[in-house]
Amino acid sequence: MTLHRRAFIRGLSAAPLAAGSAGAAVSRVLQVATFPDLDRAAALAVPRFERAHPGVRVRLTVLAYADFPTAMITALAAGANLPDLMGMDREIVGQLADSAGLHDLSAVPFQAGQRSAEVVPFALAAGHSRKGTLTAFPVDIGPGCLFYRSDLLQQAGLQEGELTASWADFIRCGERLKARHNGYLVAHASDIADVVIRNGLRPGEGVFFSAEGRPLVRAERFEQAFNWAARARRSGIDARVTAWSNEWAEGLRRGRIASQMFGGWFGGHLANWIAPKAAGLWRCAPLPAGNFASWGGSYYAIPRGSREPALAWDFLQALALDPAQQRTAFTTLDAFPAMTAVHADTLFDQPLPYFGGQRARQLWRDASLRISAVDADRNDRLARDVIQAALERVLEHGDRISDVLADAERRILRRARIAASTGPA
Repeated sequence: MTLHRRAFIRGLSAAPLAAGSAGAAVSRVLQVATFPDLDRAAALAVPRFERAHPGVRVRLTVLAYADFPTAMITALAAGANLPDLMGMDREIVGQLADSAGLHDLSAVPFQAGQRSAEVVPFALAAGHSRKGTLTAFPVDIGPGCLFYRSDLLQQAGLQEGELTASWADFIRCGERLKARHNGYLVAHASDIADVVIRNGLRPGEGVFFSAEGRPLVRAERFEQAFNWAARARRSGIDARVTAWSNEWAEGLRRGRIASQMFGGWFGGHLANWIAPKAAGLWRCAPLPAGNFASWGGSYYAIPRGSREPALAWDFLQALALDPAQQRTAFTTLDAFPAMTAVHADTLFDQPLPYFGGQRARQLWRDASLRISAVDADRNDRLARDVIQAALERVLEHGDRISDVLADAERRILRRARIAASTGPA
């Protein structure tokens, strides 16, 4: 799943969602904490799970995404008000995976390691803590691709291969598109940087930190990412609007923004609410310059304070390791399966009308097998915020990249020390 869904439900005080057979005698309740739209995938699995577990009622408590990390970190630190099963987005799994308050799913009685080969490796890697314990198990992933408007490229006399050959070619295509169409190739130059910084990682590295927790933001890939983003800004090919803003959605809807790099789940957003009237005009392509990246992805973890750990593991398996559930979540909610057995399903060969009959799911599937395993770190969100601010200094004020990255490293180290001294263990 991805961030920033349109549905938001306020806080822990919101009425929990419960599913089950009306009038059935309930002897056990499984408490599941989740957030939009991960809750919708869980709700799909509840009826069959409850039928297989007579007397069990699954109760979903849905928090607004913005509130979820703080609520879960606080609950884990206090050891109180904990659910039996806890959802996580890929963006926050690093914050929570190191918590001592989570069960190691590879240990007895869960022994998730026996089934870990059934999910894509890069997603599983992110669910490990620094100590090597498996504390979060993936249920869906977000293999990245380039979504683009085929009609706008045709009007500019461009081919897909020109768009994806290299970042230099990508920018040249953007210049040509702007000259012919008076539009923009990308929403924001930072979209390019986001892809480049996630490529060329060494085994055991995260995006921002080494396995030992050392900041990596002065690595060459950050220099390259900032350079390409700055070049895109100077070329005038970005609309200077951020994803999920009204301006961004309108730009995509009206054809003022011709492409967007995101996970495969974004196709559902385009078709369902961003640009439904542009059916047949959008296409998918590999990311430029032979890059591979992932956006989003969802996990579940079992707190040590769970009252029903064995039942929670059963439900987690029903979500992550049941082919029928994985297929249903994919076709209904665009939640790309983490379970590799599902990838052989014929649904991946189906032409998608919104993409002009393109078999786009094959592209997403192939990308999922080529994404590097990236370790998560509890300070990833902190570092990401610092890097975003640093890139803005380069794009808006022309600051020297090497100086900005050196300052970013100092800021990350300082903020990480503060977080370590004040945050929960």
